[in-house]
This record gives sequence, structure tokens and C-alpha cells, in this order.
Amino acid sequence: MHAAVFMKHAVEHSLDQPTARKAADKAFEAYSVEYAKYSPTANWTTDTHCDVTFTVKGIKLEGALDLEPGRIDMDLEVPLIARPFKKRALALIEREVRVWVGKAERGELGE
Repeated sequence: MHAAVFMKHAVEHSLDQPTARKAADKAFEAYSVEYAKYSPTANWTTDTHCDVTFTVKGIKLEGALDLEPGRIDMDLEVPLIARPFKKRALALIEREVRVWVGKAERGELGE
């Protein structure tokens, strides 16, 4: 088993759960296009939990998005060898989530 660093962060919002999920989906879609080189994947295992993976320089990063009332929790497990990428990875994900949560809160998600 490899040693890893766990990072947790939350983005607060005023959305209902279905709209929060739609915002999370849109954020991940935008991230997937902009950062396709990291081979991002997202798999919703329940209505409120999404497993995500990224590959950076051959190293797989695993994490999750969890929809909670009033916030989207982000967890990222980063192997110690990839520690230099952890803050950047989480910052990029958070940026996309914040952009799409903002759009959702302004009614700009569309269908």
C-alpha cells in the first residue's frame, strides 16, 4: 500500500440537490475538456456521490464529490509521490465547481 495525502474541501451553495448535481456535472464536463490530458473520469455511484479519477504524469489520483445540503464536498487522495500536484489539482477542480455553482445560482445552467 502506498502512502497518500488526503485533501478535503467544500464549496458552499444555495442550490437544491438536483441542481447541485447538474452544476457538478457541468463543472466536470468543462474540466474534462480543458484538462483532457489528465484522463479525468467521473462515476456517480449514488444520487449524491461521484467517484473521480485523474492521471498526472502516469500517477492515478482518486477522489470523490459528495453532494451535501448547502455544499459540495471534494475529497482527493494523492499518493505522496504526487504531492507537488495536490494543491493544483484541488484548486482546478474547485475553480470549475465554483464557476458552475455560480451559474446555477444565477439560473444560467440551461438544460
